[in-house]
Amino acid sequence: MSESGLRSGQLADAAGVNLQTLRYYERRGLLAAPRRSPGGHRLYPSDTVTLLRIIKTAQRLGFTLNEVADLLDAGRHQHSRPDNGLQARAKEKLVEVDQKLADLTVIRDTLRAAISAGCDDLVACAGSSCCPLPFAEVAERHDHADTC
Repeated sequence: MSESGLRSGQLADAAGVNLQTLRYYERRGLLAAPRRSPGGHRLYPSDTVTLLRIIKTAQRLGFTLNEVADLLDAGRHQHSRPDNGLQARAKEKLVEVDQKLADLTVIRDTLRAAISAGCDDLVACAGSSCCPLPFAEVAERHDHADTC
C-alpha cells in the first residue's frame, strides 16, 4: 500500500477478491470509481478493503448485491426510512432463511425416508404407494399391487 492508495491487484489481494469482482462492483455502483495515477493505474482508498469485506460478508449472509447496494445507500443516508435499514432487512432475510431451513429439513427427512425404504429406482419408486418421495402429484398410480 502506498500513501496514494491501493492499486487494483493490491486491493483484490487484501480483500480476498479477484480483479473481475472489483470491476463488476464498480459497474454496479457498489464501489466508487477510483482515481487514476499519472500512469493510468486505478488507485483505491485503503478503506475500500473494509467495504469489500462488508459486501462479501453480507453476501454470505444471503443478501443479494441489489440488497447490499440498498443497505449501503441507506447507511450513507442516515435520514432514510427505518424500513430500508439493516434491522428491517435483516429481519426479512431471517424469515427467508427460516423458510429455506424448513424446506431443507423436509428434503432431508424425505431423503432419509427414501434411503430407509430402500428406494433404488426413480421410475419404480414413482409407481409405488409406499415410496416416501413426493411422486404422487407427478406420477399416475397403477392399479397393480405395489412392492417396496
